Amino acid sequence: MDFLSASDANLAGVRDPDVLALAAEQGRILVSHDFQTMPRHFADFLQAHGSSPGLILVPQYFPIGEAVEELVVIWGASEAEEWQNRILEIPLP
Repeated sequence: MDFLSASDANLAGVRDPDVLALAAEQGRILVSHDFQTMPRHFADFLQAHGSSPGLILVPQYFPIGEAVEELVVIWGASEAEEWQNRILEIPLP
């Protein structure tokens, strides 16, 4: 498992479509708090590019420790290919 924060990737102020393109280029599943616009941009990206490693949405209010735990469960219980072109919302049901 390899996480790259938005800060470390210098993504402050970068538009959603460009963030999705960078994640796809690097083969990374994108984890975002943006429930408002990111799902639409993700669908547009899939239509334009045909494929994405995936998108996981985490509510801004969700405790970071619990979010990390759920991400570790996802990582341990699945393969990256299973999230290809999919959106998942945390918390898991």
